[in-house]
Amino acid sequence: MVLPGSSAAKQRTRLRPRPATTHHWPGFPGTLYRPRRPTQTALYQAVQHHLETFVARAAESDPMGYGLPDWVERDFRGYLECGILAHGFARARCEGCGHQRLIPFSCKSRGICPSCNARRMCEVAAHLTDHVLPHVPARQWVLSVPKRLRPYLHHDVRVAGAVLQIFLRAIRATLRRSSPATSSRAQLGAVSFFHRFGSSLNVHPHYHLVVLDGVFSKADDSEIAFHEAYDLTPDRIAQVESVVRKRVLRYFRRQGLLDELDAAGMLNWQGSGGFSVDASVRIEAEDRAGIERLVRYCARPPFALERLHALGSTPSLASPESRLVYRFPKPDIHGRTELRLTPLELLEAIAKFVPPPRVHRHRYHGVLAPNARLRPHAVAFGRPELVSEAPATECDAASPSPSPEPAPAPASPARIRWAVLLARIYDVLPLLCPACGAEMRILAFLTDPPVVSAILLHLDLPHKPPPLSPARGPPQNDLLTGLLDQTPALDPAEPEPIPDFEFDQSLPDDFDL
Repeated sequence: MVLPGSSAAKQRTRLRPRPATTHHWPGFPGTLYRPRRPTQTALYQAVQHHLETFVARAAESDPMGYGLPDWVERDFRGYLECGILAHGFARARCEGCGHQRLIPFSCKSRGICPSCNARRMCEVAAHLTDHVLPHVPARQWVLSVPKRLRPYLHHDVRVAGAVLQIFLRAIRATLRRSSPATSSRAQLGAVSFFHRFGSSLNVHPHYHLVVLDGVFSKADDSEIAFHEAYDLTPDRIAQVESVVRKRVLRYFRRQGLLDELDAAGMLNWQGSGGFSVDASVRIEAEDRAGIERLVRYCARPPFALERLHALGSTPSLASPESRLVYRFPKPDIHGRTELRLTPLELLEAIAKFVPPPRVHRHRYHGVLAPNARLRPHAVAFGRPELVSEAPATECDAASPSPSPEPAPAPASPARIRWAVLLARIYDVLPLLCPACGAEMRILAFLTDPPVVSAILLHLDLPHKPPPLSPARGPPQNDLLTGLLDQTPALDPAEPEPIPDFEFDQSLPDDFDL
């Protein structure tokens, strides 16, 4: 953990400082940590009161009866437990004054929980900046395909991977031509992010790639060398767009997803034909803060919680007639700046962004691939060397030295401690005692329901999770039933009506029983 007042804590830059109460401790430049309150957000109330209705209607509308996918429903129900003390917590205690704090657990969902999505975004950005991306220039490449092809990318992982490989091959060929004195076997280094969403809660599958702006090469007996791309002009980027367009349409035609006439017609469309390649963002080698901001942008969640608000004077969303508004970061193609929708429409939009299980959110390519032969050399390329300790003096050598202790096992660079991650992002130290400023230590992780309830009751905190609202039927069913039911009402007190016609029901004389 980074201690208050250390040089590492002061040098770290933050992108979005979270608003919190400023508390001036000696040597602490940050703010006081305050646990979040998820039950007071509009998203939590919408899921709490309308999840059962959304699941029931999805099962009714599905002709096969499957309804909502299992992983989507699991993420929704896991989000309802995220940050709730009644589902378990960690107990931390200050070693100085004895002050204690309860820290709730997180759900670690992949597409719904804003808190877990933001944590994963910052963790990926910190890991790539500190341990993966070398100190060389990097460029962002963005690929968008026509609307006619986007459903295939959204629903078929195999098609999305094939289009990504076509895009990577075109970028590699362009970087080789733009880098002087390179061989035909030079490799790029890239990290790809596949986005299923747009900025207005719409389904928009596209790709964001962080590509090292150059290629790596290595001869048989020489060290690894990086050749920076100096001649990457807009004409070369437009050439990448043309190559990707032809190869993607050819792949769709060979896979039977497009016929010959449709593929030829899309190839003859004016302009780019719906394909878009952008590579205008470039970060210099020593701008590590810019690299981290770029990776955060590429690994961002599908929506922002601060843009979602409930309409009306009463912010309760228990009623199915309640409305929410989602404000866009910028006007869309239709000029809209916000989107108004019901809670069920919000759940339907968010459910489409949850990725299937066992599908990576980001992937490594080229020299940054996990099994690449040049990965250790490429990752360490350009990094400043560690300063070695000062040699011992004669006095130190004469004094008896204690027996050396075994060095602790190095931690995995892919995992960052929760407290260190919050200190890096928000400039807050969650394990800092608010009473005396000393460091707190986690004592135990409590998940047993009786023990959790007893502690919360003793502290006068809610010991039961928020209740879920039951499923509701469609409101139009009652109206349709009243309009279509033509059965007359019968009153036993009224006499039977006289028929308009009388029929002779007497039997003839010759009728034999």
